[in-house]
Amino acid sequence: MSLPLLLALPLVFSLFPQVMMRKSPSIGSRNVIVQMFEWSWDSIAAECTSFLGPAGYGYVQASPAQEHITGSEWWTDYQPVSYILTSKRGNRTQFKNMIDTCHEAGVKVIADTIFNHMTGIASRTGVAGSTYTHYDYPGVYEPQNFHYCGLEPNDLILNWDNEEEVWTCQLDGLADLATDTEYVRGRLAEYANDLISLGVDGMRLDSAKSISPTDLANITSRFTSAPYLTQEVVYGDGQPVTPEMYRVIGDVQEEFRSIRFRYTTAVMDAFSVGGSISNLQKLDDQGWINSSQANVFVANHDTERLWKYGLSGFLFSLKILIFLHSMISVTILSSYSFSNFDDGAPNNGTGDCTGTGGSGDGWICQHRWVAVSGMTRFRNDVGKTEMNNWVSPQPNQIAFGRGNRGFVAINNDDYPWSTTFMTSLRNGTYCDAITGVVSSRSCTGSSFTVSSGRFKANIPPRSAIAIHSSARVSTKLTRS
Repeated sequence: MSLPLLLALPLVFSLFPQVMMRKSPSIGSRNVIVQMFEWSWDSIAAECTSFLGPAGYGYVQASPAQEHITGSEWWTDYQPVSYILTSKRGNRTQFKNMIDTCHEAGVKVIADTIFNHMTGIASRTGVAGSTYTHYDYPGVYEPQNFHYCGLEPNDLILNWDNEEEVWTCQLDGLADLATDTEYVRGRLAEYANDLISLGVDGMRLDSAKSISPTDLANITSRFTSAPYLTQEVVYGDGQPVTPEMYRVIGDVQEEFRSIRFRYTTAVMDAFSVGGSISNLQKLDDQGWINSSQANVFVANHDTERLWKYGLSGFLFSLKILIFLHSMISVTILSSYSFSNFDDGAPNNGTGDCTGTGGSGDGWICQHRWVAVSGMTRFRNDVGKTEMNNWVSPQPNQIAFGRGNRGFVAINNDDYPWSTTFMTSLRNGTYCDAITGVVSSRSCTGSSFTVSSGRFKANIPPRSAIAIHSSARVSTKLTRS
């Protein structure tokens, strides 16, 4: 059995070898991150135990933990009111329990953090009961703790080609913290160190592009330990603020403004009509953030909503992009169904994957899809092994090995690809990671038998297969 390529190939960023060593702190060998968007702390804890840990995921990225404005909309999470650890998803005790439970399951925790700004103009009460007005957050910040760039209307960023404007004006009307001042730097570091004290292993730095790298480096230098850092720095053609400016701080999310990603766009073009996937053999030679410092994702909570309106076909196609290239880390979005841009999480944030197809109560649970979890295991297995046994008889047919640990073949043509492949794998029968799961030494999907380094396969149009050593279900060879 095989699935159409656009559904069955969440293999981008898993298949090609890493080419450079990363400086400390390292994300580690289990480097697939799942963004559990809007899941409550109790739900994440349960999912770490029941699925994420056993499936081999290395990290879970949780939504912001700090107090934010009230409202059911998802974007209220990104308008902080204070550094009290109470949000829609739970309180401090529940947050700590989630971290401890995930650690017991072998899963590390990344906290989504917001250092750039506080709230918009509205004056309300936060979810933990803190009152505030724009530029005045009692006990936390006063008006002198914010940037005022003087542009009308409302100090908004108008010109992304001006770096000072990017760093000192307001992003979408949100009160811009004066991260160049001692008090603000110290307060942000205090918040981060509180998270570290609870056991957080990493942080996503939201809107990092809107903070000067000098300011951000100063803030992170005050951390009491060295957590894994992944920074949101959106690339724009010709813009002076680039992802490369932030490499010394930590990993950078390799993306392109206006819903274009430099890595993923290249792969998308290769798989599109008129493209050539054989060009993917040299995907590293593009002058982007190198693989030792890139955190790559196909979709996050922002882009998913942009694609939902007018570009749903493009989003659908990008499902093929999540594992092919072995960057230092990749992030998978696990999200929920929504009908409009503002919709928050279903079921009050209680995540549920028990329904048909591994989802329930409106949750999509992409991290449980067979191909996604299967290719996570593939990625963990092949590690940094070098590419070998490359073949490409046609521009849209490629196959290659990852040392003696794995082998993949992709057919992006309109007709089947039937051939015998040469591999470095040991003899035996292997379960296809895209269509099957190993259970009691048997495979729930397709399987392939390697004998003397060779195996036969018939790959349908727009489909693929991936086998690896940890999915060897039998060492016995059957007669052909």
